[in-house]
Amino acid sequence: MQKDLYFVAVKVFLTDKQGRLLLTRDRFGSWDLPGGRLRPEDFKTPLERVVKRKITEELGKSLKYKLGQPVVFMRHGRMELLPSGKKAKRRIFAVGYQARYLGGTIRLGKNHLKYLWVEKRGFKPAKYFKGGWLNGVKEYLTKKHAG
Repeated sequence: MQKDLYFVAVKVFLTDKQGRLLLTRDRFGSWDLPGGRLRPEDFKTPLERVVKRKITEELGKSLKYKLGQPVVFMRHGRMELLPSGKKAKRRIFAVGYQARYLGGTIRLGKNHLKYLWVEKRGFKPAKYFKGGWLNGVKEYLTKKHAG
């Protein structure tokens, strides 16, 4: 039996005092949650430190937040363009952390063009996400902590 190959990522369900959820839009036109894949040198790095790096890269140094526990585990598959110009299927396993926005200015990194705070009540994640990300956001919204 052949084993599957996954990239590992961290994602953050960042909510503000009003309970709104932060979404980011990347330069490729996709909506996303803050976070991303681990690099090879992150193998022994605690995931909380990887989250800190990703938040700083994507939302800026001045953003203040309180990181909670993992709340959702996601599996997402998509086609990606390789440096060779060919496309390949990539599978991503992501640990989704709950976090509370405490303040600071959001300054998007080079890979993101826009951010949006959305009300969780009435939010239609299928308008923003697909595949495993959609399933993960739906699961997050059904949990008690999502208020």
